[in-house]
Amino acid sequence: MEEVTKVTPPLLERRARQRQPTVSVLKSKLKQGVTCSGPRVRSTLTGFFPVVRWLPKYKLREYVWGDLMSGVIVGIILVPQAIAYCLLAGVEPIYGLYTSFYANIIYFLMGTSRHVSVGIFSLMSLMVGQVVDKEMFLAGFDLNEDSGPDVFNATLGINLTAGKLHSVELMGLQCGKECYSISIAAALTFLAGVYQLVMAVFRLGFVSVYLSSPMLDGFATGASFTILTVQAKYLLGLKIPRHQGYGTVVVTWINIFANIHKTNLCDLITSAISISVLGKEIQERYKDRLKIPLPTELIVVAGATLASHFGELNSHYGSSVSGHIPTGFIAPQVPSFSLMPRLALDAIPLAVISFAFTVSLSEMFAKKNGYTVRPNQEMLAISFCNIIPSFFRCFTTSAALAKTMVKDSTGCQTQVSSLISALVVLLVVLYFAPFFYALQKCVLACIIIVSLRGALRKFKDVPAKWRASRNDGIVWLVTMSATALISVELGLLVGIVFSMICIIFKTQNPKVSLLGRANDTDLYEDMDEYKNLMPPPRVHVFRFQAPLYYANKDSFLRSLYKAVGVEPFLELTKRRKAEKKAKEMSSKQAKANGDKNNGEVVIGLIQRELDFHTIVLDCSAIPFIDSTGMVTFKGLVKEYKEIGVSMLFANCNTSVINTLQKGQVFGENDKDMSSLLFHTVHAAVLHANIPRMFKYIFDTLHL
Repeated sequence: MEEVTKVTPPLLERRARQRQPTVSVLKSKLKQGVTCSGPRVRSTLTGFFPVVRWLPKYKLREYVWGDLMSGVIVGIILVPQAIAYCLLAGVEPIYGLYTSFYANIIYFLMGTSRHVSVGIFSLMSLMVGQVVDKEMFLAGFDLNEDSGPDVFNATLGINLTAGKLHSVELMGLQCGKECYSISIAAALTFLAGVYQLVMAVFRLGFVSVYLSSPMLDGFATGASFTILTVQAKYLLGLKIPRHQGYGTVVVTWINIFANIHKTNLCDLITSAISISVLGKEIQERYKDRLKIPLPTELIVVAGATLASHFGELNSHYGSSVSGHIPTGFIAPQVPSFSLMPRLALDAIPLAVISFAFTVSLSEMFAKKNGYTVRPNQEMLAISFCNIIPSFFRCFTTSAALAKTMVKDSTGCQTQVSSLISALVVLLVVLYFAPFFYALQKCVLACIIIVSLRGALRKFKDVPAKWRASRNDGIVWLVTMSATALISVELGLLVGIVFSMICIIFKTQNPKVSLLGRANDTDLYEDMDEYKNLMPPPRVHVFRFQAPLYYANKDSFLRSLYKAVGVEPFLELTKRRKAEKKAKEMSSKQAKANGDKNNGEVVIGLIQRELDFHTIVLDCSAIPFIDSTGMVTFKGLVKEYKEIGVSMLFANCNTSVINTLQKGQVFGENDKDMSSLLFHTVHAAVLHANIPRMFKYIFDTLHL
């Protein structure tokens, strides 16, 4: 009777996947992209303007009170901040109000987040202001704010009438200081918006993944310190032009202390009172009695404006004031294309930081409140929040954390609150703007500085950040220092590059370990980290905790050779030298004794017996390998085989397996795959030792 043998199927069997030709995939996607139908057009339009989807479903009774309350409160906060941040941006106060109005309207139409407040942001204003001041300086304008106002006609800066003041020709017209500064800001904003639009169209939002959280925190803190430094002169009433070039923080503080004797006591006293009122202490004391946040900014602005007007602080004490703020809107005007070649590079960091803050904030508050946002649509929304307002003399916008938190805490439900905030700003633009004429600049500086307290408090988190991750702590310190001590733009670049270098350094010098077996189990772990582990007999199990690619190939080889104690090339070289030396000695001895077989006996005896016969490479911590890594593995299998050591692979993911198969590491048609590749470390160890066990038993019985 014939014996029937059953073939046991493999435990895991790969699915056969047939890859479609690239040309057919491209044709399919192109056909799908150009297909036009009624539902597709409707879907595209509603996707581009999300307000069309959610506004008809608006629950009036449930949402209106929260949206109304948060919209009014944020609008009240926006007005003084819009005027104040123009100090940072280097433009007149009316343009901050324009920026806040248009940004809120556009994001209401295009945004997918229900809570994000888009508008002026201190960091964006600072970056715009640095570019504006640089270009103004190169154009020959006096950066001292008290050098004399520009005189313009009713079109707000299109035609200069006072011939004695410096002016430049722009778009065929003479442009004075105010006109040129906002023209630079508008052109810069247009470019930033175009960059963001291109990134959205080509779905380049992945760029934001290179902006790590520690890097962004360090950048924001360093920029906040720069903002504080730039605004410090207003607190003291000093007339110091903003420094151009690197080292703004250091040079500005040197200039402040050099001119400290010129401090305006009126501005100093006003600043001290304003900061004390703007602080959170009052709200903290009465937070149980207050159902809504106290609009301290508006209270301070109103009180300071009345005190300055009736006390005539400008004429009696020389205190700097905001000056005339006109009412109404201006006609749209195309941004100056002649300025754009000079601003092309300056707009890149603005575009990246603006969309990074907007997308991260929208995702954070969506997660907190249980809904989802579309990052690519957020990028489209913020791009149009910059492109369209640039035609109306506005500067770069972004989502702002402080105002977004206010919206969330005051019951905001939808972006209807942004529409209400825009209406509050509209009232100021149309009717109340001239009443801020006597508002002191030191009060605006106080509003800016107090708004930075959240970012500046990050200094307290450094020890905890350092304890949690030294790498993150170093990235934070380097980015913050570079931003504060060199410049904001270079600080951003240094932060991105340094954080990427840290990641590359970690992959080039990863943790490696030899694994041991836990008692009578199939569990293998790091023998340096865990107790009571036993190494498998005459088998080294090696783990490399990083991807294997061209940059860390040498580090991998050094670590492996050091861990197992044998470098195959050197071992082979030693054996060949010993073999050659033995041949020479045996031939001499044979000639002397006339014994022809003695040399062969000596050569057989010199083969060195290693303390292991197999290396099992645990690939569980190797997410991928490139072609260099594949060649490295292939070379190791060959080199160790030459000295009698087997190289086995365990716990490889499918990506690593595919790369090894393409490189024929398992031989032609993967004929050696079953003897080289294993799903677990324990299976590889058993495979390595069982043949030796049978050989040992056979040799014992034979003897």
